[in-house]
This record gives sequence, C-alpha cells and structure tokens, in this order.
Amino acid sequence: MSGVAEADFLLDQRGTGRDLGAWVVGAAFGREGRLAGFALSDGTVHLADPADHAAAWRRLEAHDGTGQSLVPDAVDGLLSGGDDGRLVRIAPDGGMEALAEFGMMKWVEHLATHPSGLRAVAVGKNVHLFDGKGAKLKVLGPHPSTVGGVAIDAKGKRVFATHYNGVSSWFVAAKADKPRVLEWKGSHHAVAISPDGQNVVTAMQENALHGWRLTDSQHMRMSGYPAKTSSLSFTAKGRWLASSGADSVVLWPFFGGGPMGKAPTEIAGGDQVICTRVACHPQHEVVVAGFQDGLVLMAEIGSGKVVPVAAPGRGAVSALAWNPAGTHLAFGTETGFAALLDLAKR
Repeated sequence: MSGVAEADFLLDQRGTGRDLGAWVVGAAFGREGRLAGFALSDGTVHLADPADHAAAWRRLEAHDGTGQSLVPDAVDGLLSGGDDGRLVRIAPDGGMEALAEFGMMKWVEHLATHPSGLRAVAVGKNVHLFDGKGAKLKVLGPHPSTVGGVAIDAKGKRVFATHYNGVSSWFVAAKADKPRVLEWKGSHHAVAISPDGQNVVTAMQENALHGWRLTDSQHMRMSGYPAKTSSLSFTAKGRWLASSGADSVVLWPFFGGGPMGKAPTEIAGGDQVICTRVACHPQHEVVVAGFQDGLVLMAEIGSGKVVPVAAPGRGAVSALAWNPAGTHLAFGTETGFAALLDLAKR
C-alpha cells in the first residue's frame, strides 16, 4: 500500500481482538463512552469495555434471527435492530429491553439517533420515530419503496430516508407530515448529511453517488467508482466526504464550490483492493478505512500520511466506528473478527 508509514500495526500495540464466529454487521460506541458493541449476523451483540482491554467481552442474545443494525442510542447505551422485528436498547451495564416489536416478518434494518432523544427506525417502507423515553412520536411514510438508509441532521430537526428514485426529507416537528422529495432516478441506499445540514448525499445501486444542495436543490453527481459504494462519512467540519467503493479512499471536496467541477482526492490506495468501509474522525480531518482483504488504515487528509491499523487476512472489513471523543476505534469483519483500539495520546 503506497504511502503507508513504516510502523507496526496499531492493533498489535494498542488494541485487542476477538474471533466472534459470525459476520460483524455493525460496531458502535455509546455516547457516554463507557460501552463498545459489535452486532453479529447470528443475532448476538458483544460488549467490550473501552477502558479495560483485558476485561472479558459480554455476549448478549439480542435477536432471534439475524442482527441488522447497531448504533449509539440517543443518550447512552446502544440500539440494535434485527430481522426478528425487534428494536432492542442495550444499557451501559448490558441490560436489554425491547423498545418495539414490529413482527417477525419486519426487518429493523436501518437506525439513526440524536442526542435530543430522537430515534428513527426504518422498517419496510416506513420510518418510525420514538422519543428518549421510548414513546412513539409518529410514522413517516409510506415511502415509494423499502427504505434503504436513514439519517438525522445535526440539529435533530429533519429525518432523511432513501428509497427508489430519491430521498425524502421530513421535519420532525411538522404538524402535517408531508416530505420534501429530492428526486433522482434509480435506487438509493446509504445516506449522509453534511454537518451544516446543507448537503445530502446518497449511495446508489449503480457505482455512483448522488447529492443535493438543500438551499437551492442543486444536483451533485459523483461517479467513476469501480464498485458499489456502501459507506459514506463526512469529516467533522463537512469539508470532505469520504466514501468506499474504490481501491482507495475517495474524498470529495465540499468547499470552494465543490464537489461539482472538482476532482476527488484519493488516499491510501495502490494495491487494487476495494475499500469497503470508511469512518471520519469526530474532531479532526482524519479518516479510517477498511478494505476487502481485512486491511485497516488511518489517514490524515491534509498530508496524505497513512498509518497502518490492522493487517490484512481476517476477511473483508464490514464495520467501523469511532467513539465520540475520537480516542477509541472499533472494527469488525465478515469472518467474525472484532477489534477495539485505544488511540488516546500517551
């Protein structure tokens, strides 16, 4: 990999890993920083203590079926969804409670939360909104097709849901629930909202991204990927959008009039191995990326300096997450390997 600093892998120096035995479908930290979790395809969630790498990881039987999603809950703990139709809250002490049960034939596939207490839960063609106490606020939809991704803006005022032929933007506090539909033909999946709330970008079924500038509905077309993009992440100040789907980390500039008319920056590439996951640091212009061969790298966007995090050989990276302070990193792979790293300054 071109540009990789000559150093040992950070996992060997500052991390711990486990073979959990099933595809890692999601990784997340609680907002309070006391809990790290890994959701698996066998329906279990494994909990680790970021402050104590030597401590045993706790295994929870969260779902009777396949795990689908794992995110930080609105205030603390984690929120998990599965193909058993259950929405499960996991408290920092590992206690579990079902916040909602949608039925065995309903997949709880996409989740988003906000520190205000708002929870957005995509099930089929609808997005269900819950408050911080678990009470249902409303149902948004039905959308034209099954929701492919859901996101909440930084202020917690709008919910975005992707679907066939575009993305719908809903105001949470609206008295009459009528969405603003941002249209573009095709199937839209993963979605990212810029920190300033002015741009929304989706990953499409074809090898491309599509975006809208919300102030004037200007379209943004970002194409040229050799593979489907499944992971999007804006940097903390929204200057860059990192994306998977190429044999490098593709970074689109959202400043100086970009991204239209601007070429993307590519870093951490060179071995013809597809990047599968990206996650931008919550404070700095740093991105961590996982690849099809299991390699995990961290890159400083400004300098292009690349630091190796984990060696290849453990299966395609399927989950990546930073804790809110940006001091800990979690990742998981399709073969069931999961790792937790302490990257705090020493």
